[in-house]
Amino acid sequence: MTEIKIFYKRNLPHYQPPGYMFFVTFRLADSLPVQSIIALKEESQKVLKEIAGYDNIEVRKEKYKIYQSMYFGKFDKLLDSSSYGPKWLKEEKVADIVKEIIHYNDNKTYSLICYSIMPNHVHLVFTPVDRSEASINSKTSNEASINSKTSNEASASFYIVTKILQDIKSKTALRGNKILNRSGAFWQHESYDHVVRDEKELKRIVEYVLNNPVKAGLCEKREEWKWNYCDFEKLT
Repeated sequence: MTEIKIFYKRNLPHYQPPGYMFFVTFRLADSLPVQSIIALKEESQKVLKEIAGYDNIEVRKEKYKIYQSMYFGKFDKLLDSSSYGPKWLKEEKVADIVKEIIHYNDNKTYSLICYSIMPNHVHLVFTPVDRSEASINSKTSNEASINSKTSNEASASFYIVTKILQDIKSKTALRGNKILNRSGAFWQHESYDHVVRDEKELKRIVEYVLNNPVKAGLCEKREEWKWNYCDFEKLT
């Protein structure tokens, strides 16, 4: 059996253990200036080097968790405030396609929790579906037991986060480009993904996602944003 990696690193670290819920953010191609990305990367390398210097493993984990949240906050603030790059998702027909495909995959490859489609990026929260199940009935718990399987068997059983995003991106890019009468890269290749570890963190992330349009000045109340969605029954 081919081993499936649950951790890998490109420009960003990716930790994708099977059976967990994920908060992901993907953005349009060239939606941030190169200088901003370089500055964030240089800062990240410096901070991660400092964190690696701690002898205590638990301290390193906690420091990394705090910095990961700070890094994402800076990254998302840049996206919200940036006047740079395309804003193709402001086009209703394009945003409709993204919305349609996100919902289409619900209960097929993942169980959808919530999303917000912004002018140049998308926030999405979901739990990959176990391939061996016809449908997913669990609500939000990441505590579902997979102890009867080896790590690699469990990884093979659940749909892979990277593949889920590739599917969403490829389908929306093809149709989005057609509407915009353009060709070329539509989405930035790499996405941000984060494991949602418990219900407390889930509720905090959902609040962040739904309030993002308000924070970005796109609307006064989150209920006014047409491109917000949440299945609140999965939060109870």
